[in-house]
Amino acid sequence: MGLLFAALCALNGAFVPAFAKLTTEGAAPLFVAAATTLFAGAAAAVLMGLRGELHHLVARRHGPRLAAIGLLGTALAFVLFFEGARRTTAIDTVLCLQVEPVYSLLVAWLFLGHRLTWRRVGAAAVLLAGIALALGEGGLTDPVGVALLLATPVCWQVSHLIVLRGLVGVPPPVLTGARYVYGGLIVGLYWLAGGGETGIADPETLPSRLALLALQGVGLSYVGTLLWYQAIARLDLARATAIVVPSIPLLSILASFTLLGELPTPVQWAGLALIATGVAAFVTAPHAVETRERIPAPSAPLAAPADPATGGDQA
Repeated sequence: MGLLFAALCALNGAFVPAFAKLTTEGAAPLFVAAATTLFAGAAAAVLMGLRGELHHLVARRHGPRLAAIGLLGTALAFVLFFEGARRTTAIDTVLCLQVEPVYSLLVAWLFLGHRLTWRRVGAAAVLLAGIALALGEGGLTDPVGVALLLATPVCWQVSHLIVLRGLVGVPPPVLTGARYVYGGLIVGLYWLAGGGETGIADPETLPSRLALLALQGVGLSYVGTLLWYQAIARLDLARATAIVVPSIPLLSILASFTLLGELPTPVQWAGLALIATGVAAFVTAPHAVETRERIPAPSAPLAAPADPATGGDQA
């Protein structure tokens, strides 16, 4: 089930870069970030209300941490992401985000005590080589945009660390809802404080743009995050990250070509091949953590004793 949710998350994420490029063309990136997050937050609030879970957002025990993952995992990450996407191509956008497994490996080692293995370190090195090769083709389109995109996964990984260390036992739908309810409020207020400019030159296009932003917020962001938390409830963080994040470029090529007409160059294809090799190494590696260190969920597997030969679960 963990691999299934990870695969669905990757399929969903394949459309994110192309949609980000579409929605930021002719609109202010901060407006796009605010509208996308507010649509996702509205959907999350409705679902949490139907499930009777809204009280979790203001609970004394978990409320501040839930607000923190909304700030880091959604508000700040979306501001960096959409500004970076506006400055680069859709293919460069998705390639930059492939650095996340390296961040995940470092976070898991430094803060979660996961043992580094030569296999995972080697896989990370192959991923970095693929990213460097693909992005180095013809020079960077926009160094500032690339830097913003490379910083985006740091926000996601820190938010995941807060979840794994301070929100154990909180159901995935509550974690997802908190990210977008709090994230929407924060980035929406930030957008209003900055003047509330939409950056849209033709007001007649606003309804169609809002429809795209609603799809981007509810479908690609909110549903994608639901799938992600279901995946890391069943897989260790570094493995789930390495399966989902680097798999997205391979799937997003079709989406980028269909929506934007973009295709990778031969050198970028070679970089993607290296990324795929790194993915295969992570997918076939054993778990790096025991079950007690995963995010519990009602459908999560029962604990299994650790296998001393691999450092992971026997299951």
